[in-house]
Order: sequence, then C-alpha cells, then structure tokens
Amino acid sequence: MSERLFKPQDAHKLEDPERLVWLPVAEVLRILGVRVGMDVADIGTGTGYFAIPLARMTGAQGKVYAVDLQPEMLNLLRAKLEGSLAPRNIELVQGEASNTTLSAASVDAVLIANVWHELDDPATALRETVRILRSNGTLAILDWRPDRNPPPGPPIARRIAATDIEQLLQKNLWTTGPPINVGKYSYCVIGHPPRE
Repeated sequence: MSERLFKPQDAHKLEDPERLVWLPVAEVLRILGVRVGMDVADIGTGTGYFAIPLARMTGAQGKVYAVDLQPEMLNLLRAKLEGSLAPRNIELVQGEASNTTLSAASVDAVLIANVWHELDDPATALRETVRILRSNGTLAILDWRPDRNPPPGPPIARRIAATDIEQLLQKNLWTTGPPINVGKYSYCVIGHPPRE
C-alpha cells in the first residue's frame, strides 16, 4: 500500500462532524452540477461522505458508483447502507482512479475528492475518466489547498496546487474553469474532456 494512501484505521476522521463545517458537501455537489437522474462515480469514496448525499440528490432515477481501492473502506460504507433510511441507488465498486472497472460511457460525472494527491499516475487516471464519462460529462477534482496548514489533511509537501491540475488537464485537451475554493481547506477544479 502506498505511503500516501489514506489508511482505513483512520476512517473515524472521515466521520468527524466538524468535517461538515470545513468541507461542505452541498457546495461541492452544487459546483459539480448534480441533478436528479444523473449517474455519478465517486472515486475514492471512503466511508461515503459524498456518495450518500450524491445518491439522495440523484434520486431513484440516478445511480452512484462508490469506487474505492480498499475493501475495508467499502465494508464501512456497506454497513452504513444497511440502515432503513439509506439510499438504495449506490453500487459499491472495488477499483481505483486509474482502473475503476466501470463500463465505458457509464457516468455523467466523476468526483475525485481528496485523492488526487495520492495518485501515482494522474495521466492514467485522466484517461480512465475519459473512458467512463459520457459525452458532455464533468470531472470534479477536489483536493487540499497547499496554502492551508494541516491538520486536517496530508502534509503540505504532498499537496498539489490547483494550477498544476489545471495545467495537466489543459495539456490533455480538457476544458477547465478557474479553481474554486471550497470550505476552509480545499479547492475544486472542474473539467470537461476533449471532444472526439
């Protein structure tokens, strides 16, 4: 396991109620443009911080693919989904940003939240995103601002500037908007893949 990868034994940090204050879910979903009926891939889903609200917002007509490399994280989310009030439109998928195992052109949007700084091969992750996105799809990369000191989040040395992500997307012919600061510690870069 990569030293940069979030460790399952730290999953309690993902459930800290303070996280809702410094990383507002509703703001991220608004930026991503989530609507009823959308199919969304939440890459690096963890314990479902975004997947569960995504599922509620997309409704029964939509679907959320909760993708995580670590079976321990998927098991924690699976336990949450056993509740009677849990959404029923979430599919748990063991995969990673560079190999989601999802079908081609299967989603309208991809959210990669607090994972980009962990990736060994961002270019491969971008190619995989292009593969799974439908035409006119949207990618949201949410990650840690390097101008905000931890905690929370990884050490400053592991953080990636939003402008570096923008440049990588543009180099690969993606269309991007300007980075958007989200909450206290994060930014979001929205991208649209190159047209065929």
